[in-house]
Amino acid sequence: MSATARLHGTGRREIERPSGGGAPSALPIEVVHVSRSFDRELVLNDISLDVEPGHVRALLGPNGAGKTTLLRILSGLAAPDSGSVRVGGLDPLVHDRVVRRRLGLVPSGDRTFYERLSGLENLVFFARLHGMRRRDALARAREVLEQVELRDAARRAVRTYSHGMQKRLSVARALLTRPSVFLVDEATHDLDPAAARNVMDTIRAFCDEGAAVVWATQRIDEIRGFADRVTLLSRGNVRFSGTVPDLMSHAAPRRFLLRLRNGRPAGALDDRIERALGGRGSIASAAGASSGHYTMNLRDGVVLGDALAALAGAGIQVLACREERSEIEEAFLSLMREDAP
Repeated sequence: MSATARLHGTGRREIERPSGGGAPSALPIEVVHVSRSFDRELVLNDISLDVEPGHVRALLGPNGAGKTTLLRILSGLAAPDSGSVRVGGLDPLVHDRVVRRRLGLVPSGDRTFYERLSGLENLVFFARLHGMRRRDALARAREVLEQVELRDAARRAVRTYSHGMQKRLSVARALLTRPSVFLVDEATHDLDPAAARNVMDTIRAFCDEGAAVVWATQRIDEIRGFADRVTLLSRGNVRFSGTVPDLMSHAAPRRFLLRLRNGRPAGALDDRIERALGGRGSIASAAGASSGHYTMNLRDGVVLGDALAALAGAGIQVLACREERSEIEEAFLSLMREDAP
């Protein structure tokens, strides 16, 4: 990290901010009433958020929501029309060199590596751009390649890397300066589940040592168990800001697709199902009674296992059960519908 980390009794490391840069109590990331327009189109509208050390703030939203624009402003690559941003208490436009060393950026669709060079050679090159001496650059490059599990591929040309390996190389480059802040833009886009989990685990490990992370994504379900807080953007506006459980509270009733073993008249089976569920939810035939497929909506707070046990207790055999959408996806879609013109 760009600052010394000390271990507290909780087991989580906290970043000690270096002297001489920003107020000692400054948060790693602060966004205050930021707005930005392009060609008279409002891209960000009065956005405010902050991130504490050791926390992940998920920046969730569809294409065009303003996620990448906000990350560009935080990294000093763009200026807000109004409002302010601070990274460790510093304005990234004014203190660009200091902020650059504190900040690790993992861009979306990263095409800035030299594909004929090896992963190691690329990282040494970028470390040298940060002002490291060659010996230090080489040592640090090897260290971060080990951290992202690319040591065995260190001397291979980047053009031979899989997409997931190139994404991990982007993470390795972000680690070169031991940053206290990570800005990650669509890091898992078009990665397979194993590669996506590897990238997330790497970032989360450094977060657990005290780094602050802004994680921009469209992949709704990946924030469960990963993000500490969520900001949902839609057309440049904050539609939601809070914890993941708070986000899930906006979900519509959960919907499940059931396949039942029938063998008696449809109406009689439907009545038995409704009586078995009681006040837990409702059920309806999904594709005609003869198919045995039903959709079941459960009320908020009802445990799926309890509903299935109630059906089994009434002698109704459930052959298969599948959730049509996750609670997070339902909440996301519900909030998007509220924002529709």
